[in-house]
Amino acid sequence: MSDDVLNPLAVALNERLAEAAPEVLSMLSALGKRLYFPKGILSQGAEAKQKGKRINATIGIATEGDGPMVLPSVASAVDAIDPAQAFTYAPPAGRQGLREAWRDKQLAENPSQRGKKVGLPIVTSAITHGLSIAGDLFIDPGDRVIVPDQLWGNYRLGYEVRLGARIQTYPFFADGGFNVAGLASAMEAEAAERDKLIVVLNFPNNPTGYMLTDAEGQAVVAALKARAEAGTRLVVLCDDAYFGLFYHLGGPSMTESLFGALSNLHPNLLAVKLDGATKELFVWGLRCGFISFGPGRVETADVVNEVLDAKTRGDIRASISNSPQLSQTLVERALGADSIDAERSEKRQLLQARAQEVYRVARDSKYADYFEMYPFNSGYFMLIKVRGVGAERLRTHLLDAHQVGLIATGEHDLRIAFSCLEKEQVEPLFETLAQAIDELR
Repeated sequence: MSDDVLNPLAVALNERLAEAAPEVLSMLSALGKRLYFPKGILSQGAEAKQKGKRINATIGIATEGDGPMVLPSVASAVDAIDPAQAFTYAPPAGRQGLREAWRDKQLAENPSQRGKKVGLPIVTSAITHGLSIAGDLFIDPGDRVIVPDQLWGNYRLGYEVRLGARIQTYPFFADGGFNVAGLASAMEAEAAERDKLIVVLNFPNNPTGYMLTDAEGQAVVAALKARAEAGTRLVVLCDDAYFGLFYHLGGPSMTESLFGALSNLHPNLLAVKLDGATKELFVWGLRCGFISFGPGRVETADVVNEVLDAKTRGDIRASISNSPQLSQTLVERALGADSIDAERSEKRQLLQARAQEVYRVARDSKYADYFEMYPFNSGYFMLIKVRGVGAERLRTHLLDAHQVGLIATGEHDLRIAFSCLEKEQVEPLFETLAQAIDELR
């Protein structure tokens, strides 16, 4: 689309990118180039909030006295929270205090991110929404999205079905660990026909529950840098939904996101971090996530972050307007609580105990004829490869004959969510699994 049919605000943003980081401008989708944040009702309302002290008739909510109009039957459920912090609109990019608190959390937990020029996290309606925003900004029909074959199925719905991209997979595992060479080969093959690729890195992984080792993480970063140096423009999406849930089963794993190491790495590489309170704070239904950008050029990173912030706010404004105020307030309060670290540690240890029990039981030699356990060490899930029986057939038989629910993720693969198993349920689950396989054989 030519500049003469773009909104002047979009043109101005694109011109800033062209001067500061032309590589990032070329990464944008057609929609990404069109996006801007309007100077309309919201900006006029912000001015009125500052200066309209006597009468302010701008904001699209109903007020009563000095606060929002509320129904007692609704407000009573959250009576510990000021109605203005629960029921009013939040800014499109999210509450400023929450954005800053989440950045502080990222820096505390990811030493490799410290000192890097990355954008302030922008609030999304959970990580799925953040992934959708990234798609809007950077994916056009026909673009290639590189993901391992053990992937979260919603990538296909969001990027293939919704945006018309094509997902290209490679084998997740090789030699008992992550297939770095497979990632490099997939990038090389796709780069032969196009100059931009979207790469999704989901660690800890869903469905496998696998987190990279330090050596694998370094190798992944090296492979991405080499591809960027070869001239391919890379948008690398770090889907960190299960960040922090590291159990080190079978050996130590990384405890950081790759986002820090990838930020400011090369002009042809833009790192995008998707994370959130969803799993990290165990508040799935609050739908509170974040998207952060790590540009490749250090010297112009501030400009790139400002432009991407504006375009992201425009995308949010055009789709959901803003994420819920109440959810943001609850998460911001939790992050400020003195006990939050201890509380999270307690829950992580509970999940780790379940994961350790699964690791112990599933490795028992008596099950060797029934399934193969894929490596896992983190997150919510583990994956098994069933021997001699189709996964979907086994899944339905487990439901019908034994009232046991698992997820079939492939022809022979079953996903077990140990996150929702009590420790004492682990052994009976695998005994039932073996029994069901025998019955089908």
